[in-house]
Order: sequence, then structure tokens, then C-alpha cells
Amino acid sequence: MTLLSVRDLRVTFGTADGDVHAVKGVSFDVSPGETVAIVGESGSGKSVTANSLLRLNFGADVRTSGQVLLEGRDILAMSDEEVRHVRGREVAMIFQDPLTALNPFYSVGRQIGEAYAVHHPEASKKELREIALDSLHKVGIPEPGKRIDQHPHEFSGGMRQRIVIAIALVNSPKILIADEPTTALDVTVQAQILELIAAMQAEHGSAVILITHDLGVVAEITERVMVMYAGRVVESAAVADAFVTPTHPYTRGLLKSVKSLDSVRHERLESIPGIPPSLINLPSGCPFHPRCAHADSLAGRCSTEVPELRRVGPGSSACHLPDERLLNLLGGAHER
Repeated sequence: MTLLSVRDLRVTFGTADGDVHAVKGVSFDVSPGETVAIVGESGSGKSVTANSLLRLNFGADVRTSGQVLLEGRDILAMSDEEVRHVRGREVAMIFQDPLTALNPFYSVGRQIGEAYAVHHPEASKKELREIALDSLHKVGIPEPGKRIDQHPHEFSGGMRQRIVIAIALVNSPKILIADEPTTALDVTVQAQILELIAAMQAEHGSAVILITHDLGVVAEITERVMVMYAGRVVESAAVADAFVTPTHPYTRGLLKSVKSLDSVRHERLESIPGIPPSLINLPSGCPFHPRCAHADSLAGRCSTEVPELRRVGPGSSACHLPDERLLNLLGGAHER
């Protein structure tokens, strides 16, 4: 059963310097209860993809096409009123920075209550307060009866993130989008937030789409990973397959740049040469070919033809290298 089906999603931002092709032909499915990660360097299109699922890319110069089918209903084709009914109730989002996501003028209890009241206008003030108290208790806020009337600046970064999670989950959404939920948090708090998201997912049965650049987080809580580069999905596979036998040079580069537990103490980490391309002036052919060590072996094909995402081994890869070379040459990039 498919809960969310994204088909050929494209997002372009018009600017004075030219069109920014932020997302180019992204397609994927999410099943009920599944946890999917979207990873890649900054500027790869992860957050734009996530925002598009709720039509949060604003502006007259934003052009969006494709389909975002939620149980067969196309969110991109809905009216503004229909989208407002979907946001928060069926699909909710944990934003990257909890301090800016929360309103500094209102108490956290009021903000949780308002998120519920939008979809339950019949709820009384007493009911909204009880729901807010229960939500604070569920996400581990100590002394919720006291802290319900406090404002965001009176909480630590980790506590603010818990409050944002409480707001996102107060309506028991079918899909939870978490955009860098552990950014700027220390390692201990990161682990607590990940455990909380997993526990809340189990309680509500929500599917989770996790946007991150932290491969350790991906290994910890997700089942499937999509790797994005220059607005495209370049690899999609189960997490275990992607980490042990990556089938795209970019994925291998990401994994090789991360220290693993079995690495030799003084072993030098590898880096991906060059910088991500401009989304206004993308290179011809495969967008990764200027940084790829294998591009010269294919007689110029990498610089002239855009590779399609195709089945390779247990997953999918957008690379011109033959299947056997991808599996043999790139396999074992990050064995555990």
C-alpha cells in the first residue's frame, strides 16, 4: 500500500541571475509507517523537496510541476483551502530551527492548542489546554503544568525541538516530515530527539520523511535512503544496502568522508573533490561528472548524457557506469 506517491516533481525559482532548478524530476513512494531519509550536501534540493510536499515554496517566481499524491489526491492540484486541511492534520512538519518555528509572543501551550484547534474548531479552551498538557508530557517536557504557560525563549534548544514535535504530532498525522531535526543540538540531545521521533511514530503509526546530511542519523532510525545531488535523486536503496554496497560514486564519496567505528585511528578521511554545481548553470550531462573520478573512463558520455535512475543490484542508481562496475568498484565503501 502506498501512502504518498511523488511523481516527476520539479521546482524552479526565478531570480535576477536566471532560473534556479532546485528540484528536477524527483519521484518516490512512501508506505504507511515507513521511515525514509533524504540525504545530500547543502543545496542538493532536500528541503525544497520536503517543502513542496506541503506547498510551502512561496512566491510568484516559483514554478512547481509534477504530482504529490496523498492517498490518490494530488496536493499540488488542491485549492488553498484544501491544502490547509491537509497541513498539520494529514501531513505535518518539524522545521529545521525550532526557535524561528515557534512564535516568541505566545506561550507554548497556546501554540500547541492552536495547532489542534485549526482542525478541531469545536474544541473548548479547557480541552485545548488539556491536549497541550498531554502533548508536553508525551514529548518529555518536565513539569508540563508549570511550563505550559512559558514562552519559547524560556526553553533550551532541545526542549524547543520537543515542543515543535508536540505541535507536529498533536493531530496524529499520517506523514511526519522532519527537516534536519537534530541540527545545532549536542550529541546527547540528538539521541533523545531521535528516540522521541521513533517513539511518537510507533504510537501514531505515522510515516516519517527525514531530511538530513547526517549519515549517522540515517543509519540509526531509517529503513530506506534517497541520495540527492543537484536537485536529482542519484541513488535510492535500503539503508543497509546503500551503506555497504553504494551504487553511485557520490554516495560512496559521502560514506568515505565519514569516520566509522572500524576505521584505523590515524586513517585519513577521503573528500569529494570540487564543489556542488550552481543550480543556475548546471554542467551538461551528469551533474556530478566534474567531481567524479570515473567520468573519464566512459569516452565523454558522462559530460553529454544525463543518466536515468535505473535498477542496479538491490537499489537504484543514476550513473552511466555498467552494473558490474558499479557493484564491484563501489561496493564495500563503508562496511560495518
